[in-house]
Formats: sequence, structure tokens, C-alpha cells
Amino acid sequence: MVGSYIKLLTLISIINGINPKLLSNMGIALKTVLAGNEASKVADKEDINEAIDFTGYSYDPEQDIFYSNMDPWQKKYGYCHLYDELAAPWGMIMDCEPMFFEYDNKKWMISLWKGQYDLTAGCEMGVYTKEEPKFKLTELLTGTFYNCPEDEDMLEMSYTLRKNGETMLTREDVHWWLTGFKLGEYTEPSELTMEVSITLKSEEMARAYVDALKKAGYLDGEITVEGAKVSFIFDEPRTPQPLTRAKAFERLIQWKNKLMCDKYQEVTEGYNDINDKINAIKERSPKLYKKIMHLRKMNKLFDIHELIEGYLH
Repeated sequence: MVGSYIKLLTLISIINGINPKLLSNMGIALKTVLAGNEASKVADKEDINEAIDFTGYSYDPEQDIFYSNMDPWQKKYGYCHLYDELAAPWGMIMDCEPMFFEYDNKKWMISLWKGQYDLTAGCEMGVYTKEEPKFKLTELLTGTFYNCPEDEDMLEMSYTLRKNGETMLTREDVHWWLTGFKLGEYTEPSELTMEVSITLKSEEMARAYVDALKKAGYLDGEITVEGAKVSFIFDEPRTPQPLTRAKAFERLIQWKNKLMCDKYQEVTEGYNDINDKINAIKERSPKLYKKIMHLRKMNKLFDIHELIEGYLH
């Protein structure tokens, strides 16, 4: 296990870049609105959605959350297990719950994520299909690359995310990537639960999904099925977690995340409007502002995906 972990970290250092999905999960909304000309727009109190639109996210002022749009640029880059392995090294400590099954001559992957995403806390629900060839980077890192679905394969999804029993956010839409992130919120993944409902394309597809849930360890009494609609609670993961969730490493990353979130809360205390919060960060915490800007390396966004493409076979 230790040898595999060292190999993984060595690979990460060689790659030295960020893949699109991970950048998204690392609080991209805040990083983007605090960068370059877009930060100036926010500082001038222009519409926050205008400032972050090009990131693939929008802002919901009622819930004070950022969420992914229907057709963001991230949609081009699909999913593979390597993304989850790289999450912790890039500041994200989250529970993953991927389910794999076949339906209508396609291989499907429906996954849940919840936890701490650098400067944000939140969750995701993603649908992926149309399997491409497997890739192999090392003996340790092999797997399947999945595409994001076409419009006809998007599904009706909803969830309520609770932190220690208190509602944190809710999302509902026909989508392929249903997300919600709260800036400056700190959490442990174990504090979060997702009350999930998903309407599959047919009852046959629902049965295939339920079979995948049961194979992962969910019990009959934990799953509710109404026609093609499947509901359950995602609390403690039933599937194996990434190797990079090593406890000592996780504690170090979470220590850093909490420091940043505490600073965010300190600087934005007393402000309710997101524009005012961003202004306060820029004016009162240059160090945090500088750190966030440093993390935003747009020229490396596509390195991981391009590397994987080179190893598809």
C-alpha cells in the first residue's frame, strides 16, 4: 500500500497539472471571481453570474451556493478514476460513491461525491456513459474513461445535502452533473449526508442501478423504488475510497482547508451579499487573495486529460 501510494504521488508530481474536473471541485467559482479582469468586475459590484459564467458555474443567491451549468466546458472531459485519486493532493477530501451497470447496450456510471472541496463544502451527482477504451498509465492506475452523456441520456435527479442533520443545500434538475458548493464552509465528509432521488429512463434501468447499489453493500431496506425512481441516503461510503485518502495526508489537507475557510469567515463576517464578500477578501486579505490567484493555472487545465488520451487503448 505504501509503495503504491508513493508511485501515485510520484506520478502526480510528474504530471504537475490540474484536470478540469478537479479544478471545478476545488472551489473554482471563488478562484475565478478573484482572478484578473473578472475580479475587477466583481469589485465593481457587477452581476456575480456574469463574472463566473465562463467557469461553467452560476450562483444561487437564495441558497448562497455555486452550481454547475448544463453545458459547461467541463462536459468535454468525462470521468475516470484517476480524477478521484488526484482529488486529495489538490485539496479535496471527499467521499466517492460510483455505481457501474449496463443498460441499453451502454455502460453507465452514476457517482456521488460529498465533502470538502478546498475552500468550499458541497456535493455532486454525475451521470457518465458511452465507454471509450481503457487507459493504462502504470500498473497501479488503470481504468475506463467515460464520456458525459448526450442530452437524451440525462436524468432527473435531486438531493438534499445535510451537515450534522441540518439542511445545507438542495438541488433538483434534469441534468448530467448536479452540483452545489458553499464558499467558506468547512466540513468533514462524515458530517454530510445526501438524501438522493434519481429517475432512471425505465424500470429496467432502475433495476440495473438498484442491483449495482446492492452489490456495493446497500440493503433492501435502505433503497426505495417507485417505478423508475430510486431513492436512498448516501452517508458512509460502501465502495472503496481513493488511495490518496490516507489518514495522515487527509488530516494535513483538512488542516489547510480549515485555515482557509476560517480566514474566509473572518474576513467576510457581517457581509451578506456575495459581491461584498468578494470585495472584503480582496481588500482585507491580500495573502488569501494572492494564494487563490496563484492556484489558478489556466494553462494547465487540460494536462491530465491529454495525458490520459495518450494512454487510451
